[in-house]
Amino acid sequence: MQGYEGCFHQLAARRFFGEDVEAVACATFGDVTRCVGQGSVDAGIMAIENSIAGSIMPNYGLLEGGAYRITGEVLLHIRQHLMALPGVRLDEIEEVHSHPMALLQCVDFLEGQGRRLRLVETEDTALSARRVSLAEERHVAAIAGSLAAELFGLDIVAADIHTVKDNYTRFLVICRADKAERVDGADKASLYFKVPHRQGSLVAVLRCFDEQGLNMSKLLSCPIPADPFTYLFHADVEFGDEADFDKAVVAARRLTDELCVCGVYKKGRFVE
Repeated sequence: MQGYEGCFHQLAARRFFGEDVEAVACATFGDVTRCVGQGSVDAGIMAIENSIAGSIMPNYGLLEGGAYRITGEVLLHIRQHLMALPGVRLDEIEEVHSHPMALLQCVDFLEGQGRRLRLVETEDTALSARRVSLAEERHVAAIAGSLAAELFGLDIVAADIHTVKDNYTRFLVICRADKAERVDGADKASLYFKVPHRQGSLVAVLRCFDEQGLNMSKLLSCPIPADPFTYLFHADVEFGDEADFDKAVVAARRLTDELCVCGVYKKGRFVE
C-alpha cells in the first residue's frame, strides 16, 4: 500500500481483504507496483481517483505495459477527524498537522474556530497522527482517519470535520499478471487502447462496446510521453455477462493499434 501505517490505503485494504490483512507500507505508488512485480507482496492497493479531486493520472501510467492485473476495487468514504492526545480539549489545540489536501478539505472547520490555528503541512495524514502521539504535546493535533487514532492511541476531538461529506476515493487492488486468477461474478473491467490518428477511429471503438449493450462508465485520455500529442484511452466498462465484454474486446482489437485489458473484476461497493 502507498502511505504509512494507519493511512486510508490501509483502511481500504482492510475493507477488501479483512481486518487481519498484513499491510506493507510503501513511500510511493511506484514502490507499490515494484513490490507487486518482485513478488514481495501478494497484492497491492493504490488510489486511482477521488470523487472531488478527480483521477490520479500518474497511476494510470503504472498500469500500462501488461505487468499487472486489477482484481478488485474499493470505494472508501474519506472521513477526516481532528485527533490529539487523550484528554485534550478542542480549545487547547493551537497547531494542526496533516497532508495539504486534508487541510484543504477541512478548511471551513479550521477557520470556524474563532481563533487562528497554525496549520502545518506534512506528507501523510497517518504519519501526522503518529508524530502527534510520539511528541506528547497537548497543543498539537492532527487530521487523519479513524484507523490512525486507533493505532496511535489518540482521541478524536472532533469527528467528520471535512467540508464535503460525500468524499470517496476509489482504490484498485492489483497483482502480478502471471499470478492473476479469474474473478467469479465479475461485472466490471478496466482496459486501455490506442487508436489510429484518423477521423472516426475512437467512435468506431466505442461503438463496439455499445453494440454489446455495455456501459462505459469512464473514459480518460492519457498522453504518451514518447510520442507528443498522442494518447492512450483508459476505460472502465460495466457489464452483466462477461461474454459480452469479451466479444466487444475482440471487435475493438481489430480497430486499434494497441489494446490491453488491465483487469476483469467485481464492482466495488461504497464502504466506511
